[in-house]
Amino acid sequence: MNKEALVKRLNASARRQKADIVIKNGKIMDVYNHEWIYEDIAITDGVIVGLGQYEGEETIDAEGQIIVPGFIDGHVHIESSMVTPIEFAKAVLPNGVTTIITDPHEIANVSGQEGIKFMIEQARQTPLNIHFMLPSSVPAASFERSGAVLRAADLKPFYEEKEVLGLAEVMDYVSVEQGEADMVNKLLDARSAGKRIDGHLAGLSTDLINIYRTALVLTDHEVTTKEEALDRIRRGMYVMMREGSVAKNTLKVLPAVNEKNARRFFFCTDDKHVDDLLSEGSVNHQVKMAIQAGLDPFLAYQLGSLNAAECYGLDTKGAIAPGFDADLLFISDVENVTVTKTMVKGQTVAEDNKAVGQAQVHTLTPDPALLDSVNLAAPLSEQDFHMPINPQQQMNVIQIIPNQLETRLVSVPAPEAHIFQPDIELDLLKIAVVERHKGLKETGLGIVKGFGLKSGAIATTISHDSHNIIAVGTNDADIAAAVNKLQEIGGGLTVIKDGEELHSVPLPIGGLLSDQSAELVNQSLMTLHEKLSFIGFKDRFNPFLTLSFLALPVIPDIKMTTTGLFDVKSFQHIALQ
Repeated sequence: MNKEALVKRLNASARRQKADIVIKNGKIMDVYNHEWIYEDIAITDGVIVGLGQYEGEETIDAEGQIIVPGFIDGHVHIESSMVTPIEFAKAVLPNGVTTIITDPHEIANVSGQEGIKFMIEQARQTPLNIHFMLPSSVPAASFERSGAVLRAADLKPFYEEKEVLGLAEVMDYVSVEQGEADMVNKLLDARSAGKRIDGHLAGLSTDLINIYRTALVLTDHEVTTKEEALDRIRRGMYVMMREGSVAKNTLKVLPAVNEKNARRFFFCTDDKHVDDLLSEGSVNHQVKMAIQAGLDPFLAYQLGSLNAAECYGLDTKGAIAPGFDADLLFISDVENVTVTKTMVKGQTVAEDNKAVGQAQVHTLTPDPALLDSVNLAAPLSEQDFHMPINPQQQMNVIQIIPNQLETRLVSVPAPEAHIFQPDIELDLLKIAVVERHKGLKETGLGIVKGFGLKSGAIATTISHDSHNIIAVGTNDADIAAAVNKLQEIGGGLTVIKDGEELHSVPLPIGGLLSDQSAELVNQSLMTLHEKLSFIGFKDRFNPFLTLSFLALPVIPDIKMTTTGLFDVKSFQHIALQ
């Protein structure tokens, strides 16, 4: 802010001149004192300059509605929505989300620095306040086959970008615990730049929490219980309560929140598909859940706004007070969190559940390298997925847990055969992870239980975090057809039955993002899920989302990689038998 701008704001605050905008007849939520304020809101240059009695060049009548600070999503991967940052903004602004802290590690695992640059450039074209944390673990573990490797020296230049707030979820806990040189440099670079460090402490012991805090890691979004939350809070961390498309932890963690510790909690979505964002919402949904579960509404809205702003040093976000940006929501029903208008820096960007004004901008110019990210050495055949077994030995099987990222390792008897064939009656299906970045001809094969498919196969290039092709199916021919279809369309999601495509959702940008609007992607996803019934899927979870996390070897207990089964707790690969 320059001198001229400050003088203008001071004049408006002191009523020597009219404010640009004055909002009258609103009921203002004070997230500091937990009380209501019945005053005008004076706004100049997109900044609140006063609460009181003011006159403005423009007057907005709130008509008795409640006015609250814009919501902040404390940790989100935009790529999980399958749309670009511009389209993501159109989806969340009507829900009252005005600020997000995003980690672009999905596209970074595919395209490295170019992927990060693309996301930042896109973010600058939308009124949504998009801040970035730099991917700390690309790849997520040293043995992973990602499309890129980002070392400390690769990340350091990005700290010069104004949108970058710090180092994103540090998930390679082995490197942290052992003080591995490049990880130490990443941690030091973030602190030297005056930035924050996010954690990823899924299933870790209190000893490892101590180590993470010693490394000055500030947050964790992998908390699943009250006890885990309190362990982190008492060690000085912030806890993000997560409600994504798969991981739904808010209600299980909420009992840890009380009047004394509430300022150390806030909300995040982490990974949420665009169809869920459009139908269910974002942080607004979590605020509503918390209120319905009995949390005081003032606390719930504080968790949705102020707390994340304080954690990340966003000094002008999260409250309605002089000096804060005019990121405001008009709410007609405080308990149901009914957002009727969203304002960012004093400008209306969404109204009546639709993005308006500057939020409608759309310019898409991805680097050509981002459009050519599926690189199999050659089309695959069903023979490439044959899996020899010993009928005399037990088999290690991945047991999925619906609507959770965690899995379980179970042991089942091998069938009387030397080549494994999926067993539909026992729900033992084949899972495959195929390297797709550099044509390495590397495929990991295993067995998974819990999908309930009766025929066909599904596959996707979204497989956290290295984003190789991952497929599950009832026969090798359909698995091969699904993998080949993804090569043909440049990445995405597909459903195959009897060798034929039932439906696909192309994601040509890095195999992760569509070049289409959020609405068109939503419609295509609806068709995709309708086609799942044709292959027998009947359960109440998203099979593509569940599948996409089965290749993430930093979430317990057992996962699949391009080189086979991986036991997360022992942090080593294990044999099928």
